[in-house]
Amino acid sequence: MTTTLEQRIGRLSSVAAARVIDPDVDLVGEIGPGQIVPDELLSTFGLDLDLSADQRARLSREEVASMFGMGIGFEALLNAGFSIQIALSRQVTDPRITFLLHEIGEETRHQRLFQRVITQLEPQAVGSMRWIDRVLERLGPHFVISMPALLLTLVLGGEEIPDLIQKRVAEHPDTDPFLASVNRYHRAEEARHLSFAKAVFQETWERAGALDRFAVRYVAPLIIRDMFRFLVHPGVYTTIGLPPETWADVQQLPARVALRHEATRPVLETLVDAGVFGRGGVPSAWRDLCGVAR
Repeated sequence: MTTTLEQRIGRLSSVAAARVIDPDVDLVGEIGPGQIVPDELLSTFGLDLDLSADQRARLSREEVASMFGMGIGFEALLNAGFSIQIALSRQVTDPRITFLLHEIGEETRHQRLFQRVITQLEPQAVGSMRWIDRVLERLGPHFVISMPALLLTLVLGGEEIPDLIQKRVAEHPDTDPFLASVNRYHRAEEARHLSFAKAVFQETWERAGALDRFAVRYVAPLIIRDMFRFLVHPGVYTTIGLPPETWADVQQLPARVALRHEATRPVLETLVDAGVFGRGGVPSAWRDLCGVAR
């Protein structure tokens, strides 16, 4: 018997309802002292820097705090977009709406956990962005939320990128044990969110307007690229005495570029399967983001 999309989404909601994890109760613990992520998983790996043990320890804690900080902001954007979709829905009992309610609940629990971890890490870095990034930061959310296909594309990017990074961190034996458990918990719930986004992307694309479609093809890869770049923001490196240009150097590292390619290709695959790109092939911004041919 063929499983309908509604049935698939209903099953995701059933799993979410059966596996409610409250991090304040079920993930009690603390980040340990010192370096919490091994050298080879730090963003600077490959720059041949002569860092002391204290510098590597501080860098590991600052990088994790930066990523969790971005996670709180990104998930807030998703929650806002999903809330708008729910408010505008004419079928509030639709299984899609039910799952979105589960997802919003899960995302807010993730945000509370991220807050706790950041507090324990005591980061010293101050976010550093160019003036144009600040303008886009203010204008971007309204632009994104108003376009369902673009929002869903960014959901895919915002889930796939941290999923790969957290997988590597959680599986490494030298990762702080509590951090590893936080990453495993987050990945388990985000796997459902990815499944939902991939399941409904085709129908969302078919209903998308011209501006929404243009944004998916040409704007989304630029936003996702910045999402990746600012996971570890520029201010992180100056906390251990590195020059500000270290952030730009990190973006050019072969290992960092390969990580971006691997993390974003699943997003592109979903778009290709949905028929997003026509005879012209994959636009250059997507090719550059994912490291693929036309």
